[in-house]
Amino acid sequence: MKKRLKIAILSRNPNLYSTQRLKKAGELQGHEMHVIDHTKCDIVIEQKKPQIFYRGEELKGFEAIIPRIGTSVTFYGAAVVRQFEMQGVFSATKSQSLLQSRDKLRSLQLLSSAGLGLPKTAFTNYSRDVASVINQVGGAPCVIKLLEGTQGIGVVLAETTSAANSVLEAFNGLQARVIVQEFIAEAKGADIRAFVVDGVVVGAIRRQSKEGEFRANLHRGGTAYLIKLTKEEEITALKATQTLGLGIAGVDMLESDSGPMILEVNASPGLEGIEGATKKDIAGAIIRYVEKNVL
Repeated sequence: MKKRLKIAILSRNPNLYSTQRLKKAGELQGHEMHVIDHTKCDIVIEQKKPQIFYRGEELKGFEAIIPRIGTSVTFYGAAVVRQFEMQGVFSATKSQSLLQSRDKLRSLQLLSSAGLGLPKTAFTNYSRDVASVINQVGGAPCVIKLLEGTQGIGVVLAETTSAANSVLEAFNGLQARVIVQEFIAEAKGADIRAFVVDGVVVGAIRRQSKEGEFRANLHRGGTAYLIKLTKEEEITALKATQTLGLGIAGVDMLESDSGPMILEVNASPGLEGIEGATKKDIAGAIIRYVEKNVL
């Protein structure tokens, strides 16, 4: 008989689709599932006695956690994950890998070092010579992204040199850190999301932006449908996930004339879009990944 595990899902909202699906998938396998808001956890650091308190009570007896950490609380969320790791609890997403993937610039540097395809990217320290930065990625049109942006927020397509100059100058004036990337026109407003669990692509979708919008994020009104990855796309997704040390990831890629190009590797990818389009039990695959590492 399979051992019953005590598993915590670190999520700020117990009603989210992804949180609910993971909870139900774990309960179907007979596990004791708890949803814990990581932002309401208190960390107590003492010599050889790492403790975590939640709503005044110490969290004990957990064998695994599944982090669902939002971008806005990455720092504290990673600290809570690290505290569980110090207690010997298995984390489906390691704290260091979470931090690495959330640092857009650092993750792009690591992916580049691994030889993976990326849109040409420029980053400067609030350079006044914005024209030179834009030229370095091939000129306009180009894409300007906030380093802390998520779900397509803080991503601007500058269609002309004048527009790109204005946007960059505005961001610099606000001291907002941004990257500038070449625009891959042949992608035609579509991208690919490959969902990876434990070194296997368990589902893949193509997301198409709505008319008049270049961002394909489902939160921006994009649509999704099931696809089969090419061998090169599959290898790229798996290598990207491995490079960042993630056990679970959503790898976003563009189809370009020179092969797949990685946009981002998401450490807490949502389940609703991928499960809806593929009709696959992605939540169940995540629970099996946890079981494999704990049982």
